[in-house]
Amino acid sequence: DAGLQIDVVAPRPEFVYLPGMIWIPTGLRSGADLTLSLNSFFARQRVNFHAGRVTGVENGGRTVVTDKGKIENDGLIISSGGRFIKKLPGIEHAITPCEGIPAAEKIRDRLASMEDGGTIAFGFSSNPKEPSAMRGGPMFEFLFGIDRWLRKQGRRDRFELVFFTPAEKPGQRLGEKAVKGILSTMAKRDVKTYLGHKIKGFEADRVITEGAEFRADLIIFMPGMTGNKWFAESGLPLSEGGMLKANRYCQVEEQEKVYVAGDSGSYPGPGWMPKQAHMADLQAEAAAANLVGELNGDQPSATFKAELVCIIDSYDTGMMVYRTDKRNLVTPAFSGFHWAKRLFEWHYLREYRK
Repeated sequence: DAGLQIDVVAPRPEFVYLPGMIWIPTGLRSGADLTLSLNSFFARQRVNFHAGRVTGVENGGRTVVTDKGKIENDGLIISSGGRFIKKLPGIEHAITPCEGIPAAEKIRDRLASMEDGGTIAFGFSSNPKEPSAMRGGPMFEFLFGIDRWLRKQGRRDRFELVFFTPAEKPGQRLGEKAVKGILSTMAKRDVKTYLGHKIKGFEADRVITEGAEFRADLIIFMPGMTGNKWFAESGLPLSEGGMLKANRYCQVEEQEKVYVAGDSGSYPGPGWMPKQAHMADLQAEAAAANLVGELNGDQPSATFKAELVCIIDSYDTGMMVYRTDKRNLVTPAFSGFHWAKRLFEWHYLREYRK
C-alpha cells in the first residue's frame, strides 16, 4: 500500500542470522558472516528506522515507548523475540548460545582453550507454564556439530560429551521418529545422557539435577523462554507463560491493529508447534496481511500454517525433519542436507546483502 509509512524500532539497523550461529564454535562461520547492515535494505524499501530499545506500549499499542522517546502509530506488529529464563542457581556458569553471536564466540574460544580435552555438557529445558517456549533443535546441532568437528580433528577421544534435559524424550516436538533418531545418534556417537530429571542448578564445573550430578568443564545450556520484561506493564493480554496472547490471525487478543509474530507470541495450534524461525516467518506474513487489511477497513482473515521444517545439522551432514498435522517425515543423515542448509542461508540473506 503506497499510502503506508513503515517504521522499524530496534537497537541497531542490522540483521543477525541466528540459524548460522551453530557453525561459529567450529569455525564454519564468524560473527561478521552473520551480521548484515540493513541501511541499504531500509532505503530501498523506504523504511524509517528508529534506533532504540522498546520499554513499553501505551494507549492500547498506539504509542511505542523507547529509551529514546515515544513513537505514535496506526498499527503495530511486535516481533521482539523471547527472553531466556535465567532463574536456576549458578546459571551464570552456563553459556546460552542462542542469546547471540558473543555467546557462540565464547563457546568457540572455550573449545580452543581445551587442548587437553575435558567434559562438555549440552542441555535444554522449557518454560513449565508454556512448554512450547523452548529452543531444543539448536542444542542438538551444537552437540552433533562439535562431536563431528572433534572427530575430524582426531581429538574426540580426549572429550566426554554429555546431554541432559528434564524431558524423557528430547526432541518430541519433532515427532517420535526424530526422537528415536536423535537418541540413536547420541548412542552411536558415545554421548552420555541424563534424561527425565529436573535441573536444580549449576556450579562452575558441575551440573546438578534431581537424579544425578556430574562435572563439566564447559556447560552449554538453553533454558526455557518467556516474554520481554516490558510485556508485564503493557496492558496487553499475556499467556500463563508470559507471552502475548494471539489468535489464529496473529492478532493480540482483543486488541485493535496490534499483532505479534515469532517468539513474542503464544498462538493457538498443535502442541508440537515450534518456536522456530520458519514459523516466525509464516506468522509475520499473516500479521502483515491482516494489519494492512484492518487499516483498509477489512476484518483479519489470513492465518498461518502450523509447519515444522528443519535440518538438524552436524557440521558436514544433516537430518531433515518435516512435520504438519498430517505428515511427519524424518530422513537419515546425508551430507546433501548440510549443503542445502548453507544454500538456504545464502538465498535468505541475498536480499539484505544487495
